[in-house]
Amino acid sequence: MSEALALSGVDALYGESHVLHQVSFALDAGKVLALLGRNGAGKTTCMSSIIGFLRPRGGDIRLFGASILRLPPEAIARKGIGFVPQGRRIFATLTVRENLIVSTRSRPGTVTAAPWTLDRVVGLFPKLKERLQQVAGSLSGGEQQMLAIGRALMGNPRVLLMDEPSEGLAPLIVAEVGRTIARLKEEGQSILLVEQNVKLALDLADDVVILNTGRVVFHGGADRVRTDQDLITQHLGVF
Repeated sequence: MSEALALSGVDALYGESHVLHQVSFALDAGKVLALLGRNGAGKTTCMSSIIGFLRPRGGDIRLFGASILRLPPEAIARKGIGFVPQGRRIFATLTVRENLIVSTRSRPGTVTAAPWTLDRVVGLFPKLKERLQQVAGSLSGGEQQMLAIGRALMGNPRVLLMDEPSEGLAPLIVAEVGRTIARLKEEGQSILLVEQNVKLALDLADDVVILNTGRVVFHGGADRVRTDQDLITQHLGVF
């Protein structure tokens, strides 16, 4: 099985503060990898390093075997990294349609999956179809999260990064987000998922990486994490 995304010995710092320490893990193509850890463990820093917002001081990051370490964020996006940011960060003053259209990009490379188009995205999220002409800032929190996911999909990503997609959502909407991620997984989308909702993450993930104070303390199958309560309690603080 090919590796969609691989980090090797990544060190990242904010000024003199060393946040990531020799972080290494790989996301297999067509799989969901959950990146877990307590607040401050380094998960968002890891995402920022992948998408080029923070330049690592050492190591390498490869997308389907090609290094993206020294590329600027816009070039990384063109190579096929999609990003659903924490807090959604939609374009609040644009309409739903404009949010989606502005993000349209052809997927690089040869692929067999159907491309993401406006019609396909609103087919995945019927509520957005009803609100295409509505200003995005007036949407509910759940609808904004759907829009954030749809916007990322319009870029036709080879790898999709999702940072806390269930944050601040009602349980029914969390379940809908989970079903959406499961459907994307069924279609072969490679997904790196950062999520504080451990149950949701473990329900969706094939593999798990756990960070603790910027270091990888576990990398393995999700099945093992589900059955190891001590591991969950020690590194995630979940009882």
